[in-house]
Amino acid sequence: MPPADDIEDIDPGLAGERTHLAWTRTAIAYAALGAAILKNSPVAGVPILALSVVVWELGRLPRAPGTRHARAWRLLLVTAIVTGIALVALITSFLSSGSGGLLIKHQ
Repeated sequence: MPPADDIEDIDPGLAGERTHLAWTRTAIAYAALGAAILKNSPVAGVPILALSVVVWELGRLPRAPGTRHARAWRLLLVTAIVTGIALVALITSFLSSGSGGLLIKHQ
């Protein structure tokens, strides 16, 4: 049997559990941020709340089996979703910040 490519394949310990908890904490942070923004601007808060569900589901993806192709596919999926989340957050911040923001009504 050839040696494993990843140290977690040899002795995973609690690394998987820590990773799962990190994704869950990130999803909770997105949900809290979305709820806080929702009070002032529903148009900006709803996408952030939706992203919290996406982040939580992304963290629940099963770990890829030992094949390189499956690992590469999961890495590509995680990268694409995290990039999409960052773009949505950037667009939301541009639309809702500063005196010229389009979403937050200044009183």
